[in-house]
This record gives sequence, C-alpha cells and structure tokens, in this order.
Amino acid sequence: MPVALVFPGQGSQAVGMGQELARAFAPARMLFEEVDEALHQHLSRLMWEGPEGELTLTENAQPALMAVSLAVTRTLESEGGWRVPERASFVAGHSLGEYSALAAAGTFATAQAARLLKLRGQAMQKAVPSGIGAMAALLGVGFDEARDIAAAAAGEQVCAAANDNAPGQVVISGHKEAVERALGIAAERGFKRSVMLPVSAPFHCSLMRPAAETMAKALAEAPMRAPSVPLVANVSAEETADPIEIRGLLIEQVTATVRWRESVLLLRARGVDRLVEIGAGKVLAGLARRIDKDLAAVSLGTPADIETFLKG
Repeated sequence: MPVALVFPGQGSQAVGMGQELARAFAPARMLFEEVDEALHQHLSRLMWEGPEGELTLTENAQPALMAVSLAVTRTLESEGGWRVPERASFVAGHSLGEYSALAAAGTFATAQAARLLKLRGQAMQKAVPSGIGAMAALLGVGFDEARDIAAAAAGEQVCAAANDNAPGQVVISGHKEAVERALGIAAERGFKRSVMLPVSAPFHCSLMRPAAETMAKALAEAPMRAPSVPLVANVSAEETADPIEIRGLLIEQVTATVRWRESVLLLRARGVDRLVEIGAGKVLAGLARRIDKDLAAVSLGTPADIETFLKG
C-alpha cells in the first residue's frame, strides 16, 4: 500500500502540543531539546505552557510545528522501526510543512530546518506592516472562480489565490481593502460563507517578496541533500528529488499559491492510497477526505495515535 507522509502548516498549533510525546518518548524529548538549543530559545516551554498569543506568532509557530512533526517521525523510528525511506513513497508539506517534510526525508538537519523556519517566520512578519494585509477563506468556491474574484478585487492593490486547499476551500491573500472587496464580490456571486482569517500577515502573495529575498539568501548558504523519497512541492504540485530545484521552489513558495488540492491528486495519480499526517492537528487528513473520499488518511500527533498506528 503506497504511503505518503504529509506535514501540517500554520494554524495547526495549540498550547500543549508535543508535551505528551516528550513525556512518553526519550527520542521526542531529545528532539525538542535539539530545537531549543538550535534557536537559543525555550521554544518547548512556550509550546507546552503558552501564552497562546506568543506561540501563534509566525516566528514561533513555524519552528514549533516542525518540532512536533519531527518528534513524531523520530518516535515512529525508535518505537516501531518505521523509517521514512523504507515506509514512505513520497513526502509533502503544507507551506512551512514543506520544511518539516524535507527534514524528515533528510534534506535538512533538524537544527538547520529550525533556524530556517525561525528566519522565515520573522521575514514573513516583517514583509508587510501590521494591519496592511489580510487573508480570507472563500468557502464553496472553486479555484478558478476564486482566482477570478481575487483578480476582480485587486484593482491597483494585491489580491491573489494563496491556498488551493480542497474543493470549495480556497484562501485569498493581499491588501486588506482588496481582500475585503473580494468578500463583497463573492457574496454578490452567491457565495455567502466567505470569512476573514485571524492571521498576522498576507502569506503566499506578492506582498511577501521581501521575505522571499531573505530566504533566497539563507537557502543559498544552506547545505541540502537529496531527500530520501521524492517531495511533492507546493509550487508545482509535482514530484522532485533534486536539491537545486527544491531550493528554488522553497524560495518561490513564499509568494506563490500552495497547490495542495493538486498535490494530493498527484499523489493519487502516482498510486498513493494512504496519507499519514505527521504532527499537530488533523487538518490535512480532513482536507484529504474532501479531495478524494476513497483516500485513507490518518493523523499522528500523540502517543496514543502512534501506538494505534504501529499496531495496525
């Protein structure tokens, strides 16, 4: 049964995430300590104790989510001998989750991935002053129509389709006024369930270009190995194992649409019939079922999840 490992993005964070893993499994505990040391920050304490507002900050949420994903990965290996190159056919990650996927597949060392995500979060937050940008979910809207709505709303500003998550779930991003106009246009066209999202910056649109430039410099200096299994990339919704290509895609990813729906469909076309979500929350497993109801999906984020999975 071909398996793809998928890694969650921002929005899946919650105070307490990973704490049960650290208590139950020494490899997970060591992973969190490794990330803390790499960042010169007690990130694990913030993850387990909060405050939630500080954990939600982009520069903290991104490495924190990666840490939980890699703690699960290490636990699978230590408890069940479940090694990524032997058990998975592909990896993929939603936005920041792409770094988690690449670290799990050996492209980045854990400490390096943590530092890159810390920088990525800081750069994305700095790219647009607070209050200037916004994001919104257009619900019940197809991707092509969402893109048309965003274009109609943009005017002289930026408004673009940022995340193609699943059928009927597209996120747009850009200048706050333009995003608000897009909600009005969506309502005029009969889509009444569109909502603004509580985010701190307009991710995955051209307003993030300064952050992309920052990541280009950082990634140019970052050693990268070929992943042990192919990555299905956000930007292309295609598979690759070429480190040079992956570096370029990670830079482009900062401003480009996350093509998650197409990525899952590509995995299905390659014969994958089971997705295993590695890390906090259950968002990607839920999206998988909306994309293809016949695709099996399971989420692993707690000791109980892992125990059940390894017995299966």
